[in-house]
Amino acid sequence: QVQPGESGGGSVRTGESLTLSCVVPGDNFGALAMAWYRKPPGKQHEGVAAIDRDGGTTYVDSVKGRFTISRDNVRNTLYLQMNNLKPEDTGMYYCAGDWIPYTPEQALETLGNWYAENNSWGRGTQVTVSS
Repeated sequence: QVQPGESGGGSVRTGESLTLSCVVPGDNFGALAMAWYRKPPGKQHEGVAAIDRDGGTTYVDSVKGRFTISRDNVRNTLYLQMNNLKPEDTGMYYCAGDWIPYTPEQALETLGNWYAENNSWGRGTQVTVSS
């Protein structure tokens, strides 16, 4: 597992867009399975999207068609393009990764459990969407 650094959050209105970034220091970023999670106020962490080392992706139903996960293996950076934001997207957003060759679905399910059990989340980046 890695300890990335998230950025790009902010306060926006319904329908606006944000792009989150997650930089992972070190080598072999391209071999990581990566995922984005969020923690809504008063709730537990939930998976948002994941991408495997080959670029395959998966999304939770509530963000399909609005969010896009992508990666830049030269810049060691994971992105989450969020369009048409809604108030229910409000929360602290975190990224997670591992060198185990998960499918996107496996990564989304497994990484969050490990990070939660080991309290290994990074500082996250806050997204607030107002109506």
